[in-house]
Amino acid sequence: MNSDKVLDAKGLACPMPIVKTKKAMNELESGQVLEIHATDKGAKADLTAWAKSGGHDLVNHAEEGDVLKFWIKKG
Repeated sequence: MNSDKVLDAKGLACPMPIVKTKKAMNELESGQVLEIHATDKGAKADLTAWAKSGGHDLVNHAEEGDVLKFWIKKG
């Protein structure tokens, strides 16, 4: 999956992955994709809800070991 920017939020506890995701998304143009790497198990529900409420599209997510990866397309 291609992304325009990668955010490393590994080791951060809620709500920091969301705070950093929001900041990174503000730097992208509409239609660009942000790839987020997190280790906080709550990030899946948090990022899914945040993307939906912000008008963004969670296009994909994957787990690689203890790292959760998300791809959010800016709305």
